[in-house]
Amino acid sequence: MTVGASRITQAMRDAIGVTSGPCTLEVEKGDVICYARATGETDPLFLDEVAARRTRYGGIVAPPTYLIVMRPMLAGRLKLASPYPKSLDGGTRWRYLEPIRPGDRITATARLAELYERDGRLGTMLFQVIEIEYSNQHGQRVVAQRDTHIRYGTQEAGG
Repeated sequence: MTVGASRITQAMRDAIGVTSGPCTLEVEKGDVICYARATGETDPLFLDEVAARRTRYGGIVAPPTYLIVMRPMLAGRLKLASPYPKSLDGGTRWRYLEPIRPGDRITATARLAELYERDGRLGTMLFQVIEIEYSNQHGQRVVAQRDTHIRYGTQEAGG
């Protein structure tokens, strides 16, 4: 990238730190079991109510990454402009704080935490780091998530 050739606009910078509106998901036992099966889980903690009752959790809990099902709900909440049409998943870090149980109402908010550019094999790439906080109906934070989205490709006007 040529010095001074940043494609990050002031409007894009202004979006850093802005929190999205909340979205809420009612966690259903059948959905938890279906997700666990779909992701290849075999642990009875996620699949078998009787077996899960004998654990320290006292019943079925959602498997790790279950809250990824909220990604489509959150997608439209943050208006992230980019001059690049293509995207890559740059990775996700999850921090689990409390178990997620059937019957929980999970509310998520997202915010753009960082925005920066780097040169790579694909040309100039824009990195959008998004932090998502998930809380249950008791106001307890249950999961903290940090996603990195990499945008690249032929630059389009008006991004």
